[in-house]
Amino acid sequence: MNVRRLIPTTVVAGAVVLGLTALSACSASDTADRKSGDKLNVVASFYPMQFLAEQIGGNHVSVSTLTKPGVEPHDLELSPREVGGLSDADYILYLKGLQPAVDDAIRLSESAHTVDAAKLTTLEDHGAEVGGEEHAHEHEGEEAGADPHIWLDPVKYAQVAKGVGASLEKTDPDHAADYRKNTDALVTRLDALDTAYGNGLKNTATRTFITTHSAFGYLAERYGLTQEGIAGIDPEAEPSPARISALHAIAKEKKVTTVFFETLASDKTARTVARDTGLRTDVLDPLEGITGKSKGDDYIEVMESNLAALQKALGAK
Repeated sequence: MNVRRLIPTTVVAGAVVLGLTALSACSASDTADRKSGDKLNVVASFYPMQFLAEQIGGNHVSVSTLTKPGVEPHDLELSPREVGGLSDADYILYLKGLQPAVDDAIRLSESAHTVDAAKLTTLEDHGAEVGGEEHAHEHEGEEAGADPHIWLDPVKYAQVAKGVGASLEKTDPDHAADYRKNTDALVTRLDALDTAYGNGLKNTATRTFITTHSAFGYLAERYGLTQEGIAGIDPEAEPSPARISALHAIAKEKKVTTVFFETLASDKTARTVARDTGLRTDVLDPLEGITGKSKGDDYIEVMESNLAALQKALGAK
């Protein structure tokens, strides 16, 4: 898996040792002493996992996230206190392959109830997609090159939601009926979102869009679109002159109108490419976090805004 700036494993390991040394004495007793009326202490790695935990857990969970609003998830660094706090969690929900610091901290924390969302659906290899062709290969589990951006496909996200719901039922059986009810309600909303995307993108003037961040491989594949990444997985990377030239040709041939950028990274590259190719710019949010710049207050609303942006850029009829 390509990521942006890898956090050295030695740094994380050191934080884990410090954090666990400080908190290990109370962690086991705190978990054991949790009463049936207490809320489940849930730690989510970043926003898409937080949304699932909150929606499915409802009133029975207290959810905290390792990635604060406005922080680019790929670049997350964890303090010793944050790492040590993982041992106090009743339930941890993360997505392996997206945040190296989180992966290492969870591996070393040996938490009892840890759920990897990547194992609740099938990952595919969309590559960097800087050459304009998508070659999707399904994997049975996390493999090198597997694309972790499963939450941007409502169908795959619904599969993950079902798995999270089932795991919460096992972790907290006293409230299993509520978790099941909440999961069904969320999956119904995600099914409606999938239908809206399918109908809204059925007839368009072009099927190709350009984006700084190649995060939309699953979404593109689901709805018959082609994602053209400017410089692969890194939205802040500078595209090569050859890539700019290729985008010129692609934009002309495929009648592309828009270069998309995102909310948590600089729009400099997108605006440069748009200026050089004579295209306009707009936001296509990879939903890695909700901030004041987000076009919506939660996952569903931002995905609806993304659909509207795609419909405009692709010339939906």
